[in-house]
Amino acid sequence: MDSNYTLKFLPLFENDLNAIVDYISINLQNPTAANKLIDDVEKAIFDRLSDPEAFEPYPTAAKHPLPYYYIRVRNYLVFYVVYQNTMEVRRMIYGPRDISKLL
Repeated sequence: MDSNYTLKFLPLFENDLNAIVDYISINLQNPTAANKLIDDVEKAIFDRLSDPEAFEPYPTAAKHPLPYYYIRVRNYLVFYVVYQNTMEVRRMIYGPRDISKLL
């Protein structure tokens, strides 16, 4: 894949993803589904990397220096910002949660 963008993951995103995967693997006792979710998230992020600003920004009530974009993966939203030539993945949040309090 050719991309002019660099990909960066914030530790907060990694913590979100790990917590979700742990919940699915341990609490729901479904490690297969957890691994499939990881694969789906990775694919969605890499697919978006080719042109991350081609999508509508996520509307937030709070003012942010950079607009948030999102990728829907199953019941989750993966949030990222773009600055210079970097796509920075910041959060992964369960869709039905009050996202305005988390961004």
